[in-house]
Amino acid sequence: QVQLVESGGSLVQPGGSLRLSCTASAFAWRLNAIGWFRQAPGKEREGVSCISTSGNATHYSDSVKGRFTISREDDKNTVYLQMNSLKPDDTGVYYCAKKFLTYGRCDPDDFGSWGQGTQVTVSS
Repeated sequence: QVQLVESGGSLVQPGGSLRLSCTASAFAWRLNAIGWFRQAPGKEREGVSCISTSGNATHYSDSVKGRFTISREDDKNTVYLQMNSLKPDDTGVYYCAKKFLTYGRCDPDDFGSWGQGTQVTVSS
């Protein structure tokens, strides 16, 4: 079972930036759409951003649109989530997951091979 690995989470002040990374080895990385999801304390896991196999199609939740950017670097088997203008509401554990070939919706129920997550805390 392939497992993805997230990194880059940290404590950051409101208005700050972070870049998260999601990587894995030994599977057909290029044939998988990748999604970023987050779970805040007491809340359900939600879709933040997803990217297609080609990288040409992306999805962002309304709450992060215009502030976050997802990208993929397939020669490094890595997908990034650049997060700017961070807000306290962005606090949570961020996970990445994959879906073979295409995705219809950026929803955690449609993705698998979850990593352990990386903690993002936005606080002054």
